[in-house]
Amino acid sequence: MKFLSSQLAFFFQNRTTQRNIRLLAGFLLMLGSIVTLYSVLFHFIMLLEDKDYSMITGFYWTLTVMSTLGFGDITFTSDTGKIFSIIVLMSGILLLLVLLPFTFIQFFYAPWLEAQTRARAPRQLPETTRNHIIITNMDLVTAQLIERLKQYNYDYAILVDDAARAMELYDQDYRVMVGTDDDPATYQRLRIDNAALVVATNDDMTNTNIIFTIREKNPEIPIVTNADSDDSIDILNLAGATHTFQFMKMLGQSLARRILGVNTGANIIGEFDTLLIAEAPAMRTPLEGKTLMESRLRETTGLTVVGIWDRGFFQIPRPAMQISATSVLLLAGSADQIETYEKKLGFYHVNPPLVMIIGGGRVGRAAAEVLERRGIKYHIVEKNPKMIPSKEHYVLGSAADFQTLEKAGIRQATSVIITTHNDSLNIYLTNYCRGLRPDIQIICRATMERNISTLHRAGADLVMSHATMAANTILNLLKPNDIVMLAEGLNIFRMPLHKNLQGKTLAETQIRKHTGCSVVAINADKQLIINPDPARPFQDGDELILIGMDNSDFIKYYDRLSPKGDSLFSKIRSRLTI
Repeated sequence: MKFLSSQLAFFFQNRTTQRNIRLLAGFLLMLGSIVTLYSVLFHFIMLLEDKDYSMITGFYWTLTVMSTLGFGDITFTSDTGKIFSIIVLMSGILLLLVLLPFTFIQFFYAPWLEAQTRARAPRQLPETTRNHIIITNMDLVTAQLIERLKQYNYDYAILVDDAARAMELYDQDYRVMVGTDDDPATYQRLRIDNAALVVATNDDMTNTNIIFTIREKNPEIPIVTNADSDDSIDILNLAGATHTFQFMKMLGQSLARRILGVNTGANIIGEFDTLLIAEAPAMRTPLEGKTLMESRLRETTGLTVVGIWDRGFFQIPRPAMQISATSVLLLAGSADQIETYEKKLGFYHVNPPLVMIIGGGRVGRAAAEVLERRGIKYHIVEKNPKMIPSKEHYVLGSAADFQTLEKAGIRQATSVIITTHNDSLNIYLTNYCRGLRPDIQIICRATMERNISTLHRAGADLVMSHATMAANTILNLLKPNDIVMLAEGLNIFRMPLHKNLQGKTLAETQIRKHTGCSVVAINADKQLIINPDPARPFQDGDELILIGMDNSDFIKYYDRLSPKGDSLFSKIRSRLTI
């Protein structure tokens, strides 16, 4: 009853509903007047035929004829009565069978269903909500972020201003709350004082308004936002944003850093205290064609190969695994070890490289800025003349046209970066460029996560998603000292040493074999031992730093080590969640 009363209150408070109720009442009043008129006329026409009926009978006959139930015990015998019957019958078809159902559905039933839907949409979070993430916009970035929040048991709430849209997301099993993003009371209902983070990925002006509104209620809560324009960065920071990113620009920069440029050195993609994680392409290096054992990377540089990317597929390294031209090594080590790798394998090419960028939007321009700083020659293919600021580096035309590609240098280019926001076009261009140049390095942008594998099958050597990169960046801010996400599902994380592993060496435990995770460092007495000696025994108080695709497999491994009934799963899980 309480829920029904709240629905009724919400229903009748709406101005549109009040107007619809007035219209429906007016129609019913008109219909009642017509029925009454017909009943009176029925009485008088029956008197002309020397028949006398009561007014109740008149209403009975009128409703029987108008509803087309048929004639029964009461009929007219005169032509006047039959003509009147026809008029009543035709008006009944129009009013009762056509207009009344339409009017009732349009002005009452449909608004009532909508009111039920709106009343079901949550309008505040429970008072017990703690350490949750508030999301002010549902887009590709936040959709990816939510998947990761679910993986690590973070609570969240999406703020939606439209009740119908909120119910649509609610039915898709998202946690939503209805409210306007420029109302301080909305954030009070979102329990802003107990939240861990706010993520605002709306447009720049809306983000600015949201940040000012939030700061009115909570001056301290961290706020992460995205800036579309360079000029908006300072404005958003002045409004009170804690972290302001340009995710599109970051994507372009990341794409450009992956090219085979003037050297084949390692590109740092993650940091965990003093531990560095880097990617190193094997193409055109002495590593190409060798096995990991033959490469002797650990002996010569001190670095550990913790994984190998090969056209989007991550593989756990094995000594007999062969390094191909499309392999990208994932290396873990210190800054000195990375520098040693650069000196030994960061060879300079004899011929200066040429990079072709397809698409002159924000991503393409950001990639060009990185290449400009590195002194790498590049050409941008763009078909919109309004997006071409100068003719020095730009080629006007469609990338699907061979003459345009030839003019941009497809025959001489060492790498091509495809940056359009249309995944179907990117798949087409990837396949086209791979057919023209089987030996060229192709780096591609993906808008939708589901198209990453398709782009790899089309011939891309590396595919990066704007949504994945942005979601990883935001998640890394939540627990910078516990979990660092490097790529799709690839994480660095901490684990306390299990008591049953004390005294055993890394080689004896065979952690990589059992869990697929690599121990890249040990935190012993507040000192980080990077790439520890496999013969070093684990000591009491050691903390393991691992890298792997899924830390849940490692937790299950710990459970198997625990005595029956003494599972460490819940204890360790509590360290990995808020």
